[in-house]
Amino acid sequence: HDAYSNIKWGHPRWNTIPYTVAFQGRFNIHPFCFPVFLCPQHQNGMYGLHQGVHHFNSFDGVQSLPLLLGQANIRTGIIGKKHVGPGPVYPFDFAYTEENNSVLQVGRNITRIKLLVRKFFQTQRKEEEERPFFLYVAFHDTHRCGHSQPQYGAFCEKFGNGQSGMGRIPDWKPEYYTPDQVKVPQFVPDTPVARADLAAQYTTVSRLDQGIGLVLAELREAGYENDTLVIYSSDNGIPFPNGRTNLYGSGTAEPMLVSSPEHRERWGGTSQAYVSLLDITPTLLDWFSIPYPSYFLLGTPTTPVSLTGRSLLPALVSEPSPAAWHTVYASQSLHEVTMYYPMRSIHQGAYRLLHNLHYRMPFPIDQDFYVSPTFQDLLNNTLTGQPTGWFKTLQQYYYRDRWELFDLRSDPEEAVNLAGDPALAPVLESLRDRLLKWQWDTGDPWVCGPDAVLEDKLEPHCRPLYNGL
Repeated sequence: HDAYSNIKWGHPRWNTIPYTVAFQGRFNIHPFCFPVFLCPQHQNGMYGLHQGVHHFNSFDGVQSLPLLLGQANIRTGIIGKKHVGPGPVYPFDFAYTEENNSVLQVGRNITRIKLLVRKFFQTQRKEEEERPFFLYVAFHDTHRCGHSQPQYGAFCEKFGNGQSGMGRIPDWKPEYYTPDQVKVPQFVPDTPVARADLAAQYTTVSRLDQGIGLVLAELREAGYENDTLVIYSSDNGIPFPNGRTNLYGSGTAEPMLVSSPEHRERWGGTSQAYVSLLDITPTLLDWFSIPYPSYFLLGTPTTPVSLTGRSLLPALVSEPSPAAWHTVYASQSLHEVTMYYPMRSIHQGAYRLLHNLHYRMPFPIDQDFYVSPTFQDLLNNTLTGQPTGWFKTLQQYYYRDRWELFDLRSDPEEAVNLAGDPALAPVLESLRDRLLKWQWDTGDPWVCGPDAVLEDKLEPHCRPLYNGL
């Protein structure tokens, strides 16, 4: 799903940010965010993950970021996680991902990642005419792995630590934490089990953090530090209750750090502008001075596809107007093929509105989260009637209202749904109208759900089902 955050601008030297990485350069580039984030998942056809049995693909006609960059003679590379397809729509000149390697090696082994980055730069310099480049490094830390490689721990925090049977990652100096050292987010149950789970994730954060340093060191060693745009972000919230797969702030608010050697005015500063992963592609196209082509997709056969994000480069020069940069949208339909739960949301100013289209269904739980110590503890405590240490019940988590409205000034935890408050009826109506317009503009096939069916063959409109919703 699409994530957003406030931005921090700065020089490309940062530490301890617990998520995925990416890079880019004016004549060298590499961003974070899956290259599919040209437009929302409901528009490009990539409704869920492209992996294993969850074999979702975007439409063949999608003009993806690596495709456009390749057509502009820009060399492209990807290292690590990759959950997009089909291959011809997302072509990379240099690719070491979970599709052709062990994800542990290309996503968690920071020494291996370092050497692959070095190999990319070495082959870059060997070309007869050195081209601009785009390199995307997607670390698998800090995702869970207890469902697939439990021998390495819930987050693969033991992988490569040098202990018996764990192998050794030469460049990693593991940092270990005790449960009493961690800071428990307000949306996670504050229990001994959850604290131990978080402590394990902190260890993988240390591996990620050290890996980022290795990648930036390779960038400097290759001589590209002073002409490369660097962007650091993540794809979703942490895999804990109310986090990943949710459109609450705890599932969508991400780190976003940007460093440009050509925009030093705001180095070390922060911005309050609301931005989205959908802004990354426009930013890179702007950086390379590449126009976005005019073409059509199935969902909008009569309207050319337009990028719903915007370039972040102007925000590197001066703080954007709050009135112009205070709204972001998010969309999710499926995470895995077994996790159908379409949701749309808008966050504008102090308010967030969520539309749970199939709200009478129980919210689905993904496999790796289900077997996690935190969820098993929450599940067992609920079944036995013991305190859960959580701010909501499991029943409330499973079954949600159709509309959820939160005032983030008074309720940052998003614990009180104000959608039924008569005093906020104008706010609810305004946000619903804006969200609906965005769905129509982006060709959302779910735009009429759950109480109407989309008629799009002649004049697009919703036909009522009279189903009592």
